[in-house]
Amino acid sequence: MQTIAIILAMIAAVIISSWIVRMLPFPIPLPIVQIVLGYLIAQFLGGLSAELNPHVFMFLFLPPLLFLDGWRLPKDALKKDLGTITQLAFGLVFFTVLGIGLLIYWMIPEIPLPVAFALAAVISPTDPVAVSAIAQKVPFPSRMMHILEGESLFNDASGLVCLKFAVAATLTGAFSLTDASFEFVKMVVGGLVVGLVVALGITRLKQWISRHWGEDSGTQILISLLIPFLAYIIAEHWHFSGVLGAVAAGITMSYSELHGKVMAVTRIRRNAVWDSLQMIANGAMFVLLGEQLPKIVGKMHITVQQAGHTNITWLFLYVAIIFVALAVLRWLWVWASLKVMMIYFSMRGSSLAPVDKRLIAAMSLSGVRGSITLAGVLSLPLLMNDNFTPFPARDLAIFLASGVILISLIVASVALPRILNGLALPKALDNEENDQENRARIAAAEAAIKAIEHAQHEMSAGSSEPDLYIEAANRVMNTYRNLIDVRSHTAAADAGTSAATVRKSEEIQRQIRLAALAAERDDIYRQSQEHLIDHDLMDKLMREVDLEEARIAS
Repeated sequence: MQTIAIILAMIAAVIISSWIVRMLPFPIPLPIVQIVLGYLIAQFLGGLSAELNPHVFMFLFLPPLLFLDGWRLPKDALKKDLGTITQLAFGLVFFTVLGIGLLIYWMIPEIPLPVAFALAAVISPTDPVAVSAIAQKVPFPSRMMHILEGESLFNDASGLVCLKFAVAATLTGAFSLTDASFEFVKMVVGGLVVGLVVALGITRLKQWISRHWGEDSGTQILISLLIPFLAYIIAEHWHFSGVLGAVAAGITMSYSELHGKVMAVTRIRRNAVWDSLQMIANGAMFVLLGEQLPKIVGKMHITVQQAGHTNITWLFLYVAIIFVALAVLRWLWVWASLKVMMIYFSMRGSSLAPVDKRLIAAMSLSGVRGSITLAGVLSLPLLMNDNFTPFPARDLAIFLASGVILISLIVASVALPRILNGLALPKALDNEENDQENRARIAAAEAAIKAIEHAQHEMSAGSSEPDLYIEAANRVMNTYRNLIDVRSHTAAADAGTSAATVRKSEEIQRQIRLAALAAERDDIYRQSQEHLIDHDLMDKLMREVDLEEARIAS
């Protein structure tokens, strides 16, 4: 019963945190509220706090969340920015591990060099959940957000691999760069291949079954939930990167569905399930993080002794220095990458618009640390060997990593809204195509009109009432014709008005349509309350109104 109570308490904390964020008159990132609630649960309701097992934590939370992020990451953005994402996810991680590891060893000699590198490895990956939560309150340029999401998907693997070798060097006292490089390539490539094969094999199998025996929405949803765990388990079993296995499975899933037809009801229900799972898992991670803080704070008197001091002020000073160093190294890497890009464009005879300094600052502070950092540092072994020798400076490493997580969240929440206010990416770095949506909608509408004409001819062939089919087809086609007129700006050209005016008119129509749907919904409820319609009919009508409202409001 205690386990059930803990789960219910965590879900309640996730719900309450969402309410608090909505009620507050000033913006505050959701993860910070959830961390505070987790801390309060552990402090005052100790019986409802959970003991964090890092390995169980990684298995339960990381595969589905990374799978979903890979599934929903825009593929055109991934293709266009693959070089930038790779530099940040791998190059910047190794740069950070080396630089921060040497800084920690120089600053705190009591921490052995391999442990310093292990600590640097766990604080090097950024957290996609934390960045996304901050982005809900901050106007991130879309392409910048895609780059950050792509980076955080892949840098978890590189950071965890560095952690593995740093811990092994601590335990054995030996390290081989050649062996480490080979093992890293094997883990990365193996994880990607496993994720691709698992996702592709399962999606092809379920598509084949659906074509021959029909599709069941519930089964399709359960399959999508199992894929990330299966990819993670198989990759880890073969000593590959389970994290990259889940990411690759998500990316493969999105590509596979481009060639397979999934029922509309399946997509709607599946999206609802995954949205709920994402909300609960994201929130639970930060609630768990908050629940660990009382234990970490309670060991401060031991932690400060491991650093060779007696005053705990030194611990907070170390956290601040490490955070500043992380931001500086990230700033240097981003600045150097942009300089190289400018040189590359100039050598090809094209120019790149000057980059706003605020962009570099925003990219530097967007490297928010989160749950993967805490899970990684808590996975450090308690003992060195069978002689029960304690792992050196473990409590100190946990405190420093936890401090970096908190300060990165707070600084990003305060600074990013000010830095990003009015910031736009240069044209060469801007992924937004203003006319892309218009072209896509016009092409889809034209395809729909052709299909309507074809269906009308087939259905009316041999009928004694062909005019009835023509009239019905024209009514349906008028909707698509109006859409083409608006999107191609022909209405604006005919009326002599600007495209902006047409867009404004379209927004007014959308708002009026939403008001009409709200009135429909209220009247359907009224008729049900007055027993004018039965419950089944009410459900049917409400579902139609809800789907139409979701389509218009999105």
